[in-house]
Amino acid sequence: MEYSYPFSIDWSTEEIVDVIKFFEGIEQAYEKGIKREVMMAKYRRFKEIVPSQAEEKTIFREFEDASGYVSYPVVKQTKETADGTIIKVLPKQRR
Repeated sequence: MEYSYPFSIDWSTEEIVDVIKFFEGIEQAYEKGIKREVMMAKYRRFKEIVPSQAEEKTIFREFEDASGYVSYPVVKQTKETADGTIIKVLPKQRR
């Protein structure tokens, strides 16, 4: 499936690449699973680029509209589990 990733024209190339890597982690959590530590590192970097909760929600919604992947369940599971856990979101949580 091909779609565009959300980004801001105000971000540097490095920031755009890092946000894309974060969303690739979201995709991986749905498709095959991702280590919690890896996903948390991607999310922390994402939050450095997008510190605003409102902007985060907007970007998550744009990504969901384009891809069908819902970011919130992945982030929630990442925050609530311990290191060593594989983050795997069930397809029913995908729209």
